[in-house]
Amino acid sequence: MRIRGYKVSVTAQIGIVIVVVNLLVALLAPLIAPFDQATPLGDAWADPDSQHWLGLDNLGRDIVSRLIYGARMSIGLALVITALSFFIGVITGFAAAVAGGWIDQALSRLVDLLLSMPTLIFAFVILSVLGTALPVLIITIAILDSTKVFRLARSVAVNIVSLEFVEAARLRGEGWWWIVTREVLPNAIPPLTAEFGLRFCFTFLFIAALSFLGLGVQPPDADWGSMVRDYRDMINFGSAAPLYPAAAIAILTIGVNFVVDWMLSIHSRGQGEGA
Repeated sequence: MRIRGYKVSVTAQIGIVIVVVNLLVALLAPLIAPFDQATPLGDAWADPDSQHWLGLDNLGRDIVSRLIYGARMSIGLALVITALSFFIGVITGFAAAVAGGWIDQALSRLVDLLLSMPTLIFAFVILSVLGTALPVLIITIAILDSTKVFRLARSVAVNIVSLEFVEAARLRGEGWWWIVTREVLPNAIPPLTAEFGLRFCFTFLFIAALSFLGLGVQPPDADWGSMVRDYRDMINFGSAAPLYPAAAIAILTIGVNFVVDWMLSIHSRGQGEGA
C-alpha cells in the first residue's frame, strides 16, 4: 500500500484502520448506538444478553451505547482542543521567530512561566475555580497544551526564517504575517503534522485522566475516562466492565502512534534525501 509514493508500513496500515474506525464510530454515534447513552434500561450490572451485548452499567444504561457515545465525546473533545492549541501555539511561535526582539522574549518567558507549573495541578486549580463546563475545559487544556506547540513552532520557524528565500521576502518589504503564512508555514507542515498526532494522544489521555478524577466530562454525557471511573469497583467482582473503556483508550492511542511514527519516518527520510 502506498500513499503519495510512500510505502505504508504494516503497523501504519493497522493504525490507519484503527483511527478511521474510531472516527466513523464517533461521527455516526447517534445512528449506530442501539440505545440512548443516558437512559436506564434495566437493573444495574445486568449480565450481557442479545440486546445488551456488554450488559448494563451501574445505573442500568447500555454499556455498548455509552462506549459509542463516549467515542464521540472523547475524540471530538481531543480534536477540538488539539486544533485550538495548535492555532494558538503555531501563530505565537511563528510570530516570535519572525518578529524576534522583545516580542520573542516576552512570549518565550510567558511560555516558560506556564511550563514551570505542573500541568495536571494547574488544570485542577483552574477547573476547580471556574468549573468543569465544556468551554472552560476546552480553553484551559488548549492554553496549557499550546505552550508545547509554541516551543516546537518557534524552533522550526527559527531555522526557516534564516534561509535565503525568507530574507528575500523581507527585502521585498513583505510584512511578518505574509512571511508566516506564505514562507514559514508551508515549509513547517511536515513536523507540525506529526506533532499534531502526538499532541492529540497527550490531550486525549489528559482528558481521560481529568474525567477519571471527576474534573473532566460530567454526567450524563459519556466519555471513556469517566466510564473507567464509574466502573472501576466492579473489577473486584470479576466484571470486565472497566476494561472496555480502558481498552478503547489504549487501542486508539496505539493506532494514532502507529500513524505518527510512520509520518515521522517519512519526514526523516525526506530530510535525509534533501541533505
